[in-house]
Amino acid sequence: MKAIYVLINTLFFVSFTLPAIELIEFPTEKNNMPLIWQADLENGYYQNPIIHADFSDPDIVALGDDYYMTASSFNSAPGLPILHSNDLVNWQLINYALPIQQPREHYNTPQHGNGVWAPNIRYHNGLFWIFYPDPDFGIYVITAKDPAKAWSTPTLILKGKGIIDPTPLWDDDGKAYLLHAWAKSRAGFNNVLSIREMSADASWVSDEYQHIVDGNTLPSYRTLEGPKFYKRNGFYYIFAPAGGVDLGWQSVFRSKHILGPYEDKIVMAQGNSLTNGPHQGSWINTPYGQDWFVHFQSKNAYGRIVHLQPLQWLNDWPVIGRDPDKDGIGEPVLKYRKPKAKRFLSTQIPNSDEFNAEQLGLQWQWNANPQPHWFSLTDSAGYLTLSQQQKVADSLWLTPSLLLQKLPAERFFVETKLVFNPETYQGDSGLLLFGEDYAWIGISRSDEGALHLVYSQCKGARKGCTEHKTIITEVTTETMYLRLLVQPGAHAVFSYKTSEASPYRAIGEHFSAKKGRWVGAKVGLFNVNKLVSRNSHSVHYDYIRFSKVADK
Repeated sequence: MKAIYVLINTLFFVSFTLPAIELIEFPTEKNNMPLIWQADLENGYYQNPIIHADFSDPDIVALGDDYYMTASSFNSAPGLPILHSNDLVNWQLINYALPIQQPREHYNTPQHGNGVWAPNIRYHNGLFWIFYPDPDFGIYVITAKDPAKAWSTPTLILKGKGIIDPTPLWDDDGKAYLLHAWAKSRAGFNNVLSIREMSADASWVSDEYQHIVDGNTLPSYRTLEGPKFYKRNGFYYIFAPAGGVDLGWQSVFRSKHILGPYEDKIVMAQGNSLTNGPHQGSWINTPYGQDWFVHFQSKNAYGRIVHLQPLQWLNDWPVIGRDPDKDGIGEPVLKYRKPKAKRFLSTQIPNSDEFNAEQLGLQWQWNANPQPHWFSLTDSAGYLTLSQQQKVADSLWLTPSLLLQKLPAERFFVETKLVFNPETYQGDSGLLLFGEDYAWIGISRSDEGALHLVYSQCKGARKGCTEHKTIITEVTTETMYLRLLVQPGAHAVFSYKTSEASPYRAIGEHFSAKKGRWVGAKVGLFNVNKLVSRNSHSVHYDYIRFSKVADK
């Protein structure tokens, strides 16, 4: 079986029609973090996705040998993640550009599917810039000299509903422009890209705009959005996806004049590949003269995961991926030679957390703007203390104080140790797999007063659901070990044990994870009650540990 796999991959490699990229054997270094998903194959090649986690609408800026990525973050806080790489394959999460969602009061409660939509990161005039849209408020801009440090307070430069996916262009003559798309749910129309004049410092954007690309005039085009604006060899280029998130394609438009008219060309589609809807991302030209394209693939409960494709220019048109029939429309690659780089460091986005640091790990985001009294890492050293917060309605969907992180791979284990007072604890606390359908395992005090280990499900949370709890056993110990196994297809099995030495016991019921509103499912911890007093009941989590499921 393994020999067949090697043969298939060999045939796959030699079928590429892209020009050969010189393979430079730079060493791959290892860090100390166990890798749940590894894109770097450490043999001169990489595999897609380069990030098997929900970093939707990725956009990248290159500055020398440093690459910085940001992505949509919707209602999660902190938002606008900042990732760094030196090789385009191995990425580290280093910061968030938006510690608190603005307007603060509005995002103090969960706003699923709203908030930060597709952003654009650029480097101009000695500053890093992020232009990001909020479909209900307009276009914001923030800047930083160092993307790993604090960013400026968001400035709303263009007010309006349904104005989304901004991308700036500073032209050679000193003029600046802002190109954007439209959300039909707010503006009443979409499938068009519009341009406005902008001051060079982005302090002013014109109220007047002009549609320069109209998808309604192009055969089969729908949901044209997510543009990225570039200039190359005298052409203005707009890279933009169309066709929808799950089944769309990547188009490019070009013109010698910024206002058009623009020619159109599909430059990447699924074709005969296994990667559905390959589109919406960023073109990168490296210091080594190579061209690459980073985009997402919508993968159901796993969210929009990140892929890297080789790019070549033919007759001033980009071709992305492999082009076996040489029609100028590329198809995504699953494996390819790594980009040229000074070195490679095998990394992954963090997931496990021993809660020994003074701050939460960067992998964590809240379901809404956080409050400082929700948690502590110092009340009980070496533990995450979650103060009990009020549960909103009959489900967790609208509860702000959920501590969540993205699914890190197609299959994995996650374990946590929960410590509590079994005599006094009131409420619900446990290990959560969160989405529009969600499930959790943990402790719960019944109306009759008994403390139980329970398994709870809630289906259709966005439209309103009531949790269905199944009692597993009565709880008398002060410690509970909880585990979640996620298998291919995001099928999950919850299990538990009462002591470290004992084996885990599965609850005997499968759960199929479901994505959230425009985001993937998430793993989380929580501590809630419908009625919360000043002397509410805290719980302590000793760790959360993700591990790889062994191949058989």
